[in-house]
Amino acid sequence: MRAAGDSFEQRACAELERAGLRLLTRNYTTRHGELDLVMREGDTVVFVEVRYRKSASHGDAAASVTASKQNKLIQAAQHWLAAHPQHARRACRFDVVTYDGPADNIRQDWLRGAFEAH
Repeated sequence: MRAAGDSFEQRACAELERAGLRLLTRNYTTRHGELDLVMREGDTVVFVEVRYRKSASHGDAAASVTASKQNKLIQAAQHWLAAHPQHARRACRFDVVTYDGPADNIRQDWLRGAFEAH
């Protein structure tokens, strides 16, 4: 499944770059979890979670970003910002890019500001 995840991360990265975002970091790993993509849109740092679900039997891809997962992403983002102080004062946003469905009929959605750090 890692290969599929990598392929969807690459696809999401390319789509977001076409939309004007710039890649800063990919697959940033901390003990709290991993940030799939860290990008910049203007002066905003965008932390992007990429999710794929072939079947909706356990909910769609967006539903898989649970409150627990959001907390891990927020902690990983705080770690990334501490390690990259030049970006620490920038506005931040959490986006989720989802891919749902079988390979021959994948639906993609970009949820800008999908959740917020509290």
